[in-house]
This record gives sequence, structure tokens and C-alpha cells, in this order.
Amino acid sequence: MEVLAALLGVGALLLALAVPLGLYLSRQSTLSRRVGSFTCQLRDELPDEDTGWVAGIAQYGTARIVWWRTLSLAPRPARTWSRNDLVLLERVPLDEVDDAGRAMMLVHCRHHEERFQLTMSVAACAGLVSWLESGPRPVGRVL
Repeated sequence: MEVLAALLGVGALLLALAVPLGLYLSRQSTLSRRVGSFTCQLRDELPDEDTGWVAGIAQYGTARIVWWRTLSLAPRPARTWSRNDLVLLERVPLDEVDDAGRAMMLVHCRHHEERFQLTMSVAACAGLVSWLESGPRPVGRVL
């Protein structure tokens, strides 16, 4: 009887670990396979503080970009930036490559009063610039 209780306890523990892991893997697969999605890291530009980079997946929409944290189970994006209010301030090539061996780019951005940085592949940066330029925007908002 004690063996059965121990096996049930171990089974319940394994199930409690497997469900969040399965949800996480499903979420990552769904987000990364969406049309217009790309991996990027985000860091807020705060004048007094050097915050760390947070890995995530961004996706272009018709009028906005949404960004989800990689290490999260949240069903909603952590950040949303509208096309009309997103300004690319500077693009800086990095001497780094991502996991796939692609060259990386650091992009300084502003959305309303919020300033932040994104790191992404050069191809993803080109896609971001194209997406911004293709929308109805005032001239001179993209470097």
C-alpha cells in the first residue's frame, strides 16, 4: 500500500512538472512559427540603471509589433508598439552572431516617451525597417 502511495505521489509530481513544460514548449513553437515573427532581445534604456537583456519573440502585425518574453507562460504579449509611434533612432552592427550564425544588430528605439534597445539578426532588422517604411508614416522617422 505504501508503494502504491509513493508511486501515485511520484506520478503526480511528474504530471505537475510535465504540464507547465508542455505548455511552454507549445507556446514557443506557436510563437516562433507565426508569419512575421522573429527572435530578439529587449533592454529598457534607463538613465540611472543598466538593466539586463530579456529574450523574446516579436511579431509584425498590420499596425503594431507585439513582443513576448521567451521564459513565460503568459498568453498576452509583454510589450506592444504601434507602427505610427515607433521610431528607430540608431542601428549599430555588433561583432556577435546568434545561434544560427547570423550577424547581429543593436537597434535603439523610441515609442512615445519610452526608450529601449533591441538586438536581432541583420535580416530581422532589415525586415523591421521595411515594415516601418511600408506603413503610412511621416518622412524622416527611420534612420
